[in-house]
Amino acid sequence: MSTLVSPTSGTVRVHEHDVRESPLEVRRLIGVISHETYLYQDLTARENLQFFGRMYGMKADVLEARIHELVEEVGLQYRLDDRVGTFSRGMKQRLSIARAILHDPKVLFLDEPYTGLDQHAAATFDTILKELDVSDKTQVMVSHDLERGIALADKVVILFGGRIVFETEKDAIKDFHEFRQTYEHYVHEV
Repeated sequence: MSTLVSPTSGTVRVHEHDVRESPLEVRRLIGVISHETYLYQDLTARENLQFFGRMYGMKADVLEARIHELVEEVGLQYRLDDRVGTFSRGMKQRLSIARAILHDPKVLFLDEPYTGLDQHAAATFDTILKELDVSDKTQVMVSHDLERGIALADKVVILFGGRIVFETEKDAIKDFHEFRQTYEHYVHEV
């Protein structure tokens, strides 16, 4: 879905654009936050964001204003001109959030975004996601942390073998332990 790997079968569309036929158009519409930050360690935070902004075709003045807005929102304004290689894992993940939403994407993919984060960094990550204005964006999260995934979700889907095997609204999950059993059933027995 995020255009990082081509689909092996079926069709994936993002806002009416086929991922296989129009990957560049799709990339302009999406942001990806992953356990992999996709940041360049030898560049500063500013240089990383400038690089990605130019890749998305952002105008220089708009890009600079957006960089300053986002680094303040993720609490990295004081490290803007430091090399990313000197950042902690949590700081890199916060900068990765800024990178992912720099161009104001319509869809935000979160692929195991908590990997490698300690409890404090994970809580900070949650707070930033809640505080950032991403409510108008479709958010798709892949997570093996069921409790956290459900807490952030509106809809819960279990995928197995590239297919949806279970789908429900978050509000329909009344008993977390029962849901975990459902998850285990599909993942281990299907």
